[in-house]
Amino acid sequence: MRSALIAGTGSGGPACARVTGIRTGMVGNMALAQRTVLILAADDFEDMELLYPLYRLAEEDVEVTVAGLDDHPVHGKKGHGPVPVDTTVEQVAEGEFDALVIPGGFAPDKLRRSQAVLDLVRAFDGAGKPIAFICHAGWVPISARILKGRRATSVGAIRDDMVNAGADWVDEATVVDGNLISARTPADLGPWMKALLKAIELKALAVG
Repeated sequence: MRSALIAGTGSGGPACARVTGIRTGMVGNMALAQRTVLILAADDFEDMELLYPLYRLAEEDVEVTVAGLDDHPVHGKKGHGPVPVDTTVEQVAEGEFDALVIPGGFAPDKLRRSQAVLDLVRAFDGAGKPIAFICHAGWVPISARILKGRRATSVGAIRDDMVNAGADWVDEATVVDGNLISARTPADLGPWMKALLKAIELKALAVG
């Protein structure tokens, strides 16, 4: 597994923890084991919107790859990091993964400017694979032009952007429309990740 080394800087000083597929005895769905998920990362990501999916997916033995715009570590907008990336967006392909996760924060405004990112998002959508985005991450599918006629949510600050892109925007904690799984803010991380895990499981069971 290509694991991300998480380095946090808090009042107690630097701390590190390698995510290697956490087993607690209470998780470990066989349909999720060995599934692969790509997380897109750039500087100024919303800290918990990257960290929570990273650890939650690892709990279920899902292989997580963090891809950056380049090979430099990224930092959260609230100070978490550096978070090393496993690879870059130009070195990965949709066919290697079962789902895509796009954290929010200010990072999506950087990600949306990358043609490689937009091509990846369109490829995941074309393949019908789950695309989970939260908060300001709606900017990325907006720029990929995949939201027209789709039901979705986001942080209220980009509601107009979502609507102008043709989305049927609703104010709900988590919205699932086909392969699109969207959420509003970090307060919605729980239901958002439950919806993503369910989508990955259903997709896995469908293909056998």
